[in-house]
Amino acid sequence: MRNRFILTPFFLDQPIAGLNPLVEADWVINNPSLPDRTRLERMAALYEPLAVLVQTAVAQEERPVSIAGDCCTSLGVLAGLQRAGVDPTLIWFDAHGDFNTWETTPSGFLGGMPLAMLVGRGEQSIVERLELDTLLEDKVILSDGRDLDPGERESLADSDILHLPDVMAFLKADLPPGPLWVHFDTDVIDAESAPGMNYPVAGGPSPSQLIEVFGFIAGTGRLAAVSLSSWNPELDQDGRSRAASLELLRVLIA
Repeated sequence: MRNRFILTPFFLDQPIAGLNPLVEADWVINNPSLPDRTRLERMAALYEPLAVLVQTAVAQEERPVSIAGDCCTSLGVLAGLQRAGVDPTLIWFDAHGDFNTWETTPSGFLGGMPLAMLVGRGEQSIVERLELDTLLEDKVILSDGRDLDPGERESLADSDILHLPDVMAFLKADLPPGPLWVHFDTDVIDAESAPGMNYPVAGGPSPSQLIEVFGFIAGTGRLAAVSLSSWNPELDQDGRSRAASLELLRVLIA
């Protein structure tokens, strides 16, 4: 399947110029002018054209590969998939859970909430603006998630989301039937191998372990979409984080 790369060079509603050097000739850039409104309204305005680009890619029998500076962009990816008639199982690789709500978050950081948003928990204004049908929790797999806030941990334990702390468990797992969507936050990589992250967490799977797991998922032939939350280019002085992340992406979509 041909891959359609879509770059959204933003962290939440703020541009990240350091991601622009990734762009190749056939990539599409999602870089709209955002309104002078609240952060949530600006993010919704950013994700709407992303949804259109994802929907168009699927309609052209291409696999959308979304690259952005944070995990909230996944809301636009799901909107585009649903508009194209794709009902995926979501596999979410992340050092964090991204499962906070306004009631559980200790910081109020929106970037710690997107997985909760996708299944209908907590903040829902962007979900409503994009007219998303939230995912059933039993169609979501969170892998790693080694750094969870206390309330987030409780919410996750009470949910129907399958949490696989050990990414290698995928090699023995029976993946659900139907299309798969992988969301890959690059901070899942062990912090020594990829240190250029906004929120690094000690430990985590090595690049070689993730290569094995990503190769297994790619081998199913059912990968319908990929979304990647990137390293921080300003913190990646030696290029290690970019190199490790892009190699893993290559394995996943080969």
